[in-house]
Amino acid sequence: MIIQKTENSRISTFDPNNFSFGGTFIDHMIICEYEDGKWGDVKLVPYGPIPFTPAMMGVNYGQACFEGMKAYKDKDGQVFLFRPEKNFERINKSAKRLAMPEVTEEMFLDGLKALVDIDREWIPQGEGMSLYIRPLIFATEEALKARVSNKYMFAIVATPAKSYYSEPVSVKISDHYSRAANGGVGSAKAAGNYAASFYPTQLAIEEGYEQIIWTDDATHEYFEESGTMNVFVRINDTIYTPPTSEKILDGVTRDSFLQLAKKRGIEVKVEPIPVKTVVEAQKNGTLKEVWGVGTAVVTTVFQALGYQGEKLELPRLSDEDSFAATLKKDLVDLQNNLSEDPFGWRVVVDHALETV
Repeated sequence: MIIQKTENSRISTFDPNNFSFGGTFIDHMIICEYEDGKWGDVKLVPYGPIPFTPAMMGVNYGQACFEGMKAYKDKDGQVFLFRPEKNFERINKSAKRLAMPEVTEEMFLDGLKALVDIDREWIPQGEGMSLYIRPLIFATEEALKARVSNKYMFAIVATPAKSYYSEPVSVKISDHYSRAANGGVGSAKAAGNYAASFYPTQLAIEEGYEQIIWTDDATHEYFEESGTMNVFVRINDTIYTPPTSEKILDGVTRDSFLQLAKKRGIEVKVEPIPVKTVVEAQKNGTLKEVWGVGTAVVTTVFQALGYQGEKLELPRLSDEDSFAATLKKDLVDLQNNLSEDPFGWRVVVDHALETV
């Protein structure tokens, strides 16, 4: 790895009590370029703009994918990644589906650790605080030709993160728009998936909702995801979540919730969730909770579901009675080294670059 440490650190300007998630970037980034059929050297360099032209193929033809993950700092200042091997596997799954070159495990994991290590001062401590990390791959060849690019960049950037969506939100069950279709790229974290979701989400916001529950493209009769999150439904004391597929992203937080629920002895069913079943459960009082999970938000609890012009209110449960809140606490405690890690999910980031 080639390391170029910044001579102008901005850490003194960073206020961990007052910053913008997604708009505040750490001092460094990772970049690696692909050309002539192979990846070059991984470089750790000062964060900043990279020159590209409007003819860059990633902009014109959409060959771009990314991951979302976090680093955490415990009360003693020790830094951890969380299940990074899952993100490594998924970014390559996305790259393959978009006909882009896969990255090596060394590039991905060593790049992550080096970046988090050198900028560990940027990781805020405290409840809900973390460093959000964005690995990405995109086409960089300058050519207006509708074909697979010959040049790519792998990069990792990061921004300090704090809790958001802390209050329960209202969501609209979509009966027209879909996030993904059979044979499409729903199981990949393709950049275009997010672009396509913005317009339907804007329409839902105009109707007084904060987000959308996406339904299947063929019939709109089954839950798939919610916004940019996997979705969970609790009916009585059983948790339901749709199985992953070529339409549903295999979320790391989703998988973690499932394993934590099973550890607690909570009944979990991974199966299709009919919209009518959820609506009927709300009507008869057996629908206890609906929530979304994802890396950035961890958990977002829903207070109401909008469906065919009707707003279906959900119970407001205490943290003690809420499966969503209980499992969130289990996960956050594990991520922040406040509890034992029986799964081996925490990965310590050593001080390897402190003398560089």
